[in-house]
Amino acid sequence: MPTPPPRSGLITVKAGTQTTVQDLAGRPGMWDVGVPPSGAADELTFALVNAAVGNPDSAAGLECVLIGPVLTCDEDRLVCVGGAATRATIDGQPLRPGTVARLAAGAVLDVGALDGPGMRGYVAIEGGIDVPRVLGSRSTFILGGFGGFDGGPLESGAVLRLGRRENLVAPTPVELPVISDRWVLRVIPGPHGAPDHLTPDGVEEFFATRWLVDHRSDRTGVRLVGPTPGWSRADGGEAGLHPSNLHDSAYPVGGIMLAGDTPVIVGKDGPSLGGFVVPAVVIEADRWMLGQLSPGDSVQLLPVTTMEAADAIRHRRSWLADLRQEQVAALSPGIAPDRPPALHVASAEATAPEYTIRCAGDRHLLVEAGPAELDLTVRVWIHLLAQALRVDRPDGVAEIVEGVRSLLVAVDSSRLGLNELAKRLVVLVDGLADPATVVLPAREVTLPIAFDHPEAHEAMRRYATSVRADAPWCPDNVEFIRRVNDLDRRDEVFEIMAEATYLVVGLGDVYLGAPVAVPVDPRHRLVTTKYNPARTWTPQNAVGIGGVYLCVYGMEGPGGYQLVGRTVPVWRLSGDDEQPWLLRQFDLIRFTPVTAAELARQRAEIKAGRADLQVRPTTFSIADVQRIEEEAPVDIAALRARRRAAFEAERARWGA
Repeated sequence: MPTPPPRSGLITVKAGTQTTVQDLAGRPGMWDVGVPPSGAADELTFALVNAAVGNPDSAAGLECVLIGPVLTCDEDRLVCVGGAATRATIDGQPLRPGTVARLAAGAVLDVGALDGPGMRGYVAIEGGIDVPRVLGSRSTFILGGFGGFDGGPLESGAVLRLGRRENLVAPTPVELPVISDRWVLRVIPGPHGAPDHLTPDGVEEFFATRWLVDHRSDRTGVRLVGPTPGWSRADGGEAGLHPSNLHDSAYPVGGIMLAGDTPVIVGKDGPSLGGFVVPAVVIEADRWMLGQLSPGDSVQLLPVTTMEAADAIRHRRSWLADLRQEQVAALSPGIAPDRPPALHVASAEATAPEYTIRCAGDRHLLVEAGPAELDLTVRVWIHLLAQALRVDRPDGVAEIVEGVRSLLVAVDSSRLGLNELAKRLVVLVDGLADPATVVLPAREVTLPIAFDHPEAHEAMRRYATSVRADAPWCPDNVEFIRRVNDLDRRDEVFEIMAEATYLVVGLGDVYLGAPVAVPVDPRHRLVTTKYNPARTWTPQNAVGIGGVYLCVYGMEGPGGYQLVGRTVPVWRLSGDDEQPWLLRQFDLIRFTPVTAAELARQRAEIKAGRADLQVRPTTFSIADVQRIEEEAPVDIAALRARRRAAFEAERARWGA
């Protein structure tokens, strides 16, 4: 008779807190549709305490913020705590971080307050937390409402099942990384910098500044407080009114984007795609520190080379480096670190745009093609390159994310080097078809839209009340769009949008399959700018415009596009194998105006799975765009000039 498998234990939460279930790997491979990896924010501490109790790398544990949970188990299990969990006790007896203790059946583990240094505490339990995998991971993504324990933090009374004891590694105490309130983050400069976006003096100041961590930091990103960046340009052109704006490009986790004038380090729950300059990327070996940066901490950004970054992660993987920053000195004043040179630069040819391949940190490559302007031929070329890489995918490629004129490729640096990948991309470019002649399969998708939706106006009101009342887009985003496009009437904004056909040129801006789209007809391209600073709240499925682009927000969260209304869900996560993102690259979107009440009815039907988006098959080609441009060249040129003049006038008012 076969031996039955060991019974899994149960752990009960006696006091609920801001504690979530996370695992180490998260859910990689879905960055291209706006699903963040999630997983432990301080991946190093999490890995160490998991190993301490003998768990495999795949085991899930607990991540705590502010105050840890109170837990009890129905059977004996080994436990280990780490990170900012320095006040943990078992039945009142102190549990030192990094040590392994037995949590006897019925005993009480009180993780206690996490009052620094550090921001997050971790609890590893022998066998791990056994919750269902969602999209391949047990990690919790609170903003998306999925993963972990019912998609959110643990509540008092919650009961979680524990995994089987694996004992793949003998339980042993571990030395944990040192946590303080003064940090030095090693970064690789670029992919953006001087002279295209920042001045040399601006780059120097960026790295010489000791930044402070803002209180609005969270798992989506760490905001830094310091001087205004030294911009080398007045605006982002068609990408937006602010010099930080660029045509939507993918962010790496650890990328430091300049959201307006505010540096934000992209976190494990951060956005995959957006329109902001990235002057530096935190190296992989130091990314764990992002999980421990606490409001008020100071941060120095130290530029290093890709070779130094590779050495650091090799040490990290062999568990030899203690990751203390004792030998790291601040950059000497007066030295402006340069971006690493491009790995490849190619001039334009008959059927291919000019392009560069650069490092974006130590585990990402960024391909940027064509001039810094919207060119749909370039967008199709980027898609062809991405498709070629997906077909001929080297071992070690982890993510392939298409932007408007860029392609971000993430690698597992233990299996694939960036130089090797760059050479592979150059080979693939030589085999691409002419983007001007390609016909892509597409769909025409009709979405209902409630213009001037009350929730959109609620987001505007909250922004004016709590963030920036004097912003030029306050109190009414639509009036701002009218003014900056030199329209006679406010309703013309809605009329143009209802007449336009929008081409989806990116997914995941912002999050969960959210489309970024641009009107096919240049006459319908309203130009505006993004919020600076960004909103802290946006209603789910709000519709906004930033630069020449339109976005449908996949979920509640921060945002920067000027809001015009609201539509139906573009993401639906069900229990079956249905693809949760409802839109695709190169879909053609048409909007049908409806009332807020009718929209509420349709939203409920789609969310419940009783209705789907209205879709019919079609195709898209550059010839379609050229045909429109050839039919009305004078009208298009005159309209562009008029809107550019209004844009310049608004920028002058903004500057004043």
